[in-house]
Amino acid sequence: MKPDSSFPATLDPSPNHGERKGGRTPDSILLHYTGLPTGEAALRQLCNPAMEVSSHYLVWEDGRLFQLVPEARRAWHAGRGIWAGESDMNDVSIGIEIANSGPRGGSPAYPSAQIETVIALCQDIIARWRIRPERVLAHSDVSHGRKIDPGEHFPWGQLARAGIGHYVTPSAIEDGPRLEPGAKGPEVEALQAMLSGYGYGLDKTGLYDTMTESAITAFQRHFRPARVDGIADRSTITTLRRLVGSAPKNAR
Repeated sequence: MKPDSSFPATLDPSPNHGERKGGRTPDSILLHYTGLPTGEAALRQLCNPAMEVSSHYLVWEDGRLFQLVPEARRAWHAGRGIWAGESDMNDVSIGIEIANSGPRGGSPAYPSAQIETVIALCQDIIARWRIRPERVLAHSDVSHGRKIDPGEHFPWGQLARAGIGHYVTPSAIEDGPRLEPGAKGPEVEALQAMLSGYGYGLDKTGLYDTMTESAITAFQRHFRPARVDGIADRSTITTLRRLVGSAPKNAR
């Protein structure tokens, strides 16, 4: 195994990987948090054949970078999920696990050194694989209702300022009309159309059901993290509309 990134990395091969089906190549980056107490605990799990989980990279709290799986191989990090019609994200993505204990550990902040490494690594991957901004995603984006990482405390705005990801400044939270679970009708269908058109796995039913609520929650975690409640208030809808309107014209 040889390093793929020009950013210095320690090679610690995981046995948990396979071929990308049909000769597919990466077109996405998925960012995760490990949800474990330490980077060492995460490394043990990601390299344990009995766990059947892995990622291409692990970024430690102090900014150290480990590569576990070659980028050309299919790591096992995404699980069930969908984005823009793609139902097997492991086949088309590069997974980056970020050592952070998440809510079980009190949702600690991501240290500056760690985020600096994430930024440098993403910039390198994007340049080599020509990954589009709207394909730099949270695990929660592609697996809404099942996963919440890397969480609402992850600094997506900082990544955007470094040229990583598609992002707009969230609209301010204010009082006004809102859509919430149980609502139905054309407004709900239009909301679902925006979410699914951007990439979220969601059917246009016209009913604000559990799947719609989880998609809104995932959207808020990534793009409007000040309030994550699954309710499509004015701020959420405005932010979503601006995001969809500013998406690259040849987005998938």
